[in-house]
Amino acid sequence: MKQYISPDKSRTYREKTKEVQELINTTLHILDCFGIPVENTPRRLERMAIAFLACGDIKDINHFRSVRDLNSGYALKTRGIIEYVNEHFGENISSGSYDDIRRKDLKLLTVAQVVLQSSPNSATNDSTRGYSINPVYAELLRLYGTSNWQSLVEKKLESIEPLRKKLKRERQLAKVNVTLPSGGELVFSAGKHNDLQKAIIEDFLPRYGFDAEVYYVGDTSNKYLYLETEKLEELNFFEISHDELPDVIAYSKRKNWIYLIEAVHSSGPISELRLIQLQKLTEKCKADIVYVTAFLDRKKFRQYIADIAWETEVWIADNPDHLVHFNGDKFLGPYVQR
Repeated sequence: MKQYISPDKSRTYREKTKEVQELINTTLHILDCFGIPVENTPRRLERMAIAFLACGDIKDINHFRSVRDLNSGYALKTRGIIEYVNEHFGENISSGSYDDIRRKDLKLLTVAQVVLQSSPNSATNDSTRGYSINPVYAELLRLYGTSNWQSLVEKKLESIEPLRKKLKRERQLAKVNVTLPSGGELVFSAGKHNDLQKAIIEDFLPRYGFDAEVYYVGDTSNKYLYLETEKLEELNFFEISHDELPDVIAYSKRKNWIYLIEAVHSSGPISELRLIQLQKLTEKCKADIVYVTAFLDRKKFRQYIADIAWETEVWIADNPDHLVHFNGDKFLGPYVQR
């Protein structure tokens, strides 16, 4: 069986017992067979797997045979899921993180209807709504381990288009090719935001990056399109699965600078509030930080100019050979409080 999460890539996974690790890996294999995309960070995959297990009251490998589903009247609310995974899977998730269960951990599973809502017509914030495994998939779970299980899955689900395929089809509608400074290539989905990210990588970094290497870039259809987890961990960067990620992260070894770059099309620039958030998140980082807000053109820049924080940089893609410095006392580089 494929190893979906490597212990050296995830601290929380590594700290779990061997039995729980095996259960999580098996669960991801099952979800993969159900057509759920499993291309994500190790922590996101781990969280999805344990949330799924909670929805079926599955505590170990043998419990797949006795999985509980919506027809059995079993359903857990988001806070109940947190309590379940904390108790049975060595987690320490805050009870206040209940909204992450719905928005992140169960998102793909509910869209694919592998997990169902106990009251699907209720409001999003309805505290009585629970989550449970779809009886169609629960039936397959009870058969897991039989010699022809994958064939049974394919036959049972042949009329259901896998979520993986649906998402892949959407991403293939239009593409933008991007060349990394290292010479590698990425493929973005089409759109103004991704056009700007392409310009940042191909035009900004060669001019102002001091041989910077891209360590992270997201896509509108894939938040973790390119990610150098180990290299960021070496710099003691904050957890890459955090919601506060900028659009592009690059590192110049020559300068020991990390560039945190926001590509502004519809969302905001690095404002004073955003700067405080990023400074807090990167306070243990071993590299100096350069904060950059990028715009496609001056018109968009003028729209946001009043919001841009001091001690940051602005780059405009249609004038690529120039920078706007909000530092005051010097040119491009990290700002050190005197």
